[in-house]
Amino acid sequence: MKKIILFLSSLFISFILNAQTYVDEPFIQDYADKFEWNDEGNNNDLLQVKSDRNGGVKILSSTGVLQAYDKKIVNDLQYKFLSDLQIISIEVYENQFVYLTDKAILSNAWAGKFYIEHGINKPEKFIVGSEFSTLVIGPNQVKLFKQEKEVLNESIKLSDPLDLLYDQTNNRFLILTNSAVYQLDNNTEKLERVFEGDGLTALALYKNQIVLGTKNGILSLNRNTFSSGALNQKLPFTEITTVENINGRLWFGSTKGAFKLRANIFNEQTDAKYDYFASKRWLVDDVVIDISKGPENSILILTKKGMSKINFVSMTLAEKAEHFQKIQRLRHNRFGFTSATKLETPGDLSSTVLEDTDNDGLWTSMYLAGELFRYAVTKSEDAKLNAYEAFEAMERLTEIPGLDGFPARTYEIDGYVSSDGSNGISGEELKEWEAKNGDTWRLTEDERWRWKSTTSSDESCGHFFAYALFAELAPDKEWRDRAIHQIKIEMDHIIENDWYLVSWNGKPTVWGKWNPEYVNDFPINVGDRRLNATLILAFLQTAYHYTHDEKYKNAAYDLIEKHGYDDNANRPASIIGYEEGENLSDAWNHSDDEMYFLTIPAFVNYSFSKKEKKKHFEAAKSHWEIERSEKNPLWNYLFALSGGKDIDIEESAWWLREFPMDLIDWEIDNSQREDLIKIEPNFRNQTYNEV
Repeated sequence: MKKIILFLSSLFISFILNAQTYVDEPFIQDYADKFEWNDEGNNNDLLQVKSDRNGGVKILSSTGVLQAYDKKIVNDLQYKFLSDLQIISIEVYENQFVYLTDKAILSNAWAGKFYIEHGINKPEKFIVGSEFSTLVIGPNQVKLFKQEKEVLNESIKLSDPLDLLYDQTNNRFLILTNSAVYQLDNNTEKLERVFEGDGLTALALYKNQIVLGTKNGILSLNRNTFSSGALNQKLPFTEITTVENINGRLWFGSTKGAFKLRANIFNEQTDAKYDYFASKRWLVDDVVIDISKGPENSILILTKKGMSKINFVSMTLAEKAEHFQKIQRLRHNRFGFTSATKLETPGDLSSTVLEDTDNDGLWTSMYLAGELFRYAVTKSEDAKLNAYEAFEAMERLTEIPGLDGFPARTYEIDGYVSSDGSNGISGEELKEWEAKNGDTWRLTEDERWRWKSTTSSDESCGHFFAYALFAELAPDKEWRDRAIHQIKIEMDHIIENDWYLVSWNGKPTVWGKWNPEYVNDFPINVGDRRLNATLILAFLQTAYHYTHDEKYKNAAYDLIEKHGYDDNANRPASIIGYEEGENLSDAWNHSDDEMYFLTIPAFVNYSFSKKEKKKHFEAAKSHWEIERSEKNPLWNYLFALSGGKDIDIEESAWWLREFPMDLIDWEIDNSQREDLIKIEPNFRNQTYNEV
């Protein structure tokens, strides 16, 4: 789905179809800036991250204060005397940094006047409350200072103190250990244990609750009575390392990423929803140490190997589209193709290398379509130039092989080809295939270029889709005529070669097959039969629509009347998958869905009669209904182009808003999530009940 965004980035700018309009209001977009920490072999642990009112970020390690700079974490030398102190903890009071050292509590704010010598041997934690009242604790000691004077000094053994909080509403301090919660009343200066538990790890205040992180879930305590609810384990991960209330939103850190409570509902009776931030898309690593409020509406997430700044910025979908447009032009434009890239160094965009792929024609057709839509709406000269450039790259696909309308998959300078497989064939299977069929890549007569010879039906699908739109929307007749010529020669090649794509060796390609003997050999419950019949009828309808040559209509009716292609194509999508309990489709292939939806605008709109158009639309609608739950805007918008009315335009906008700004193919794992509702195994390989 990543490559689909390049098409949608133009299509969603101002999508208005069938009287449905999406008003492009600003929304909050999240993305991550990551800062890595290279401290191999020094046994230096990251401990805390904090930010002040000036936008400064301080990171505390076991050997001193660090800062985030230029995608790295480096030493902080701003206040040189701090590097000579043994700093144990950092807190923020009135949006200013306050430090706990082995000798004192101090700050550089307030003219440096806030300074308390605490007198505790091996202090561990501190917190500043109202009017600079300050609590500091050590292994066996609790001290409270008011107006920098000691008012409480109590000897008490606190096993492994983990966290401190000041509860402003009740004017009290809360102390968390791994087995208890203590309360220190700031008025009476009375310390008491108010809750006992096991495996406690973190503490936060949220509305009328005290939220406790544990090693196996979350507990909620009544803020006044300290009574406990049930352990909540319906979480993205249950081993909690930190809990923070930031601007009224609960954030959780775990040993497998961070997550934020999406709605203001949090109790054991509610299946809460979370935004999950994990993998290198968001974090340097997934072991979260600390979370805190960052500058400019950001969140700082400290992990074992670095820090991530999660930014939340206001933008419109048009602005997001422009973001992807810039990426496409800078990183994915190869000879006019929209091509894939490889990062020579994983995650490092400066190591980007353009690569050819099996689907250069298909991806480019989608980008081309998007730019045509953008031009049609905005009359942007830039959109027109982009569309023409992509068209020329695609046009050359039939020129370079010299095989009368046979389109290459792609082409590249000889000696620089990247892809070696043939639509999923690789290794020994590829060697065996090439032994029978010859080399996949063919050298041109001038010996400068190589072209890939294993073109498949999905490439043809993209070509007919894009050329039809080009013939309709391109502003210059000469260019429109060139698109119609491409439709004609590619269609003629398929007809003249008995409904196959026939390559240089006189043999059909692996997947370029629409011959009745091939198509009707599939049971009616297998998707290939329905799909291939739909594709070839749509191709023929497109060719007839733009050329008015009766041979294309006659060929279509020959397939319909003699071989039942209309019956194949008009069957509802719900038939796919099972017959008398037998699974006939072992996986639901979104590549096939993509081909189907790119084809249905022509399949419906270029129908030869109103009667056929109605049947074709109902078949298309049945497929859309099956995919509807995925909220995929490409499916929705193409269904709208086919005449669909209620296309879930708000769901489409949700999908586009949620799509990440980072297009690097990071590994994502949701298998451990207990907050998602899993469904029974099914042939479509869907896992959860919602996107």
